[in-house]
Amino acid sequence: MKILKLNEVSQAAVKVFPKGYELVKEAANPDAIILRSFNMHDYAIPASVTAVGRAGAGVNNIPVDKCAASGIVVFNTPGANANAVKELVLCALLLAGRDVYGGIRWAQGLTGDDVAKQVESGKKAFIGGEIFGKTLGVVGLGAIGALVANAAVELGMNVIGYDPYISVNAAWNLNHNVRREDDLNKLFAACDFITLHVPLNADTKGVINKDSIALMRDGAAVINCSRGELAVNADVIAAVKSGKLSRYVTDFPTQDLLGIDNVVTIPHLGASTPEAEDNCAQMVAEQLVDFIENGNVTNSVNFPACKLDRTGALRITIIHNNVKNVLQSITTLISSEGINIENFVSRSRGEYAYAILDLSEKLSAGLIEKIRKTENVIRVRVL
Repeated sequence: MKILKLNEVSQAAVKVFPKGYELVKEAANPDAIILRSFNMHDYAIPASVTAVGRAGAGVNNIPVDKCAASGIVVFNTPGANANAVKELVLCALLLAGRDVYGGIRWAQGLTGDDVAKQVESGKKAFIGGEIFGKTLGVVGLGAIGALVANAAVELGMNVIGYDPYISVNAAWNLNHNVRREDDLNKLFAACDFITLHVPLNADTKGVINKDSIALMRDGAAVINCSRGELAVNADVIAAVKSGKLSRYVTDFPTQDLLGIDNVVTIPHLGASTPEAEDNCAQMVAEQLVDFIENGNVTNSVNFPACKLDRTGALRITIIHNNVKNVLQSITTLISSEGINIENFVSRSRGEYAYAILDLSEKLSAGLIEKIRKTENVIRVRVL
């Protein structure tokens, strides 16, 4: 098996791949692709590729819909870098509360033999408040947001969380002191600090704008370590300059945000730790191996989760359009050859469906070809 790496990945991934797998920089017909930040939107994906594994959570650099239409399963690694991002958010929270960033820049420019004296006389310009007892609003309570919320509670903050799509697991892992708010506008109005932990999509793009900022407390601070486009930069800049926002801390610098007092720009360091890179690489490699060898789908962004313990002499997996009678047509073909389906699972997600079938014996080449030619079947794998 050839796994094409479009970016260098941690050795933690290399250790996962069993004997018979090659992790290569070039391959004409790779079985799968592993990457981090490589932009695949203008990349010609070889027809041999069955899966793409992103060592990270965001998949904006991958043509997910195009992959789905070609029967290519795209994996990501939600939660693998959550602790790294959480720690940066806590750093950002402290930078939002006190003008440490401005103070450091000022101190670096001091000259002369009386630096200590200048520090004592000038530090009052950078006084800020404590976060203890303040209210933090956490928008999005997924893997990262939940960790941030729990840590903020431990730091003595009042925490309000908003997430209309919170999962059962995330809810179980949330500190009972986190108060849930179902109205985002009410969260904006109630908090001293607001931190964003949602994906970028049509519903969340520009969620921080002049209208939402107007709802916030005077002097509130916003932290954005999720995606830059969640905020309208021009509106944020105007709010910071007017004093409506005390500070904006973002992990996504852009030209218009640079050099503005009380806008703290961090160079996208959220998941940039060796530990996070190892976790992401190991997780995505494990998912790719399980898919390649068993057809199991875990943490796919374009196909449903689907897992089945192996039984029988042969396993086939089928990706098809989510329309009626496709699976029935296939099982009829198999049964007509006198082959027993020992176990199967089928799941759908939006336009597509995925099925795993364990069979009592091997299929002939002719029958496999008939299955592949069945209407609405996109891809068939024999394992």
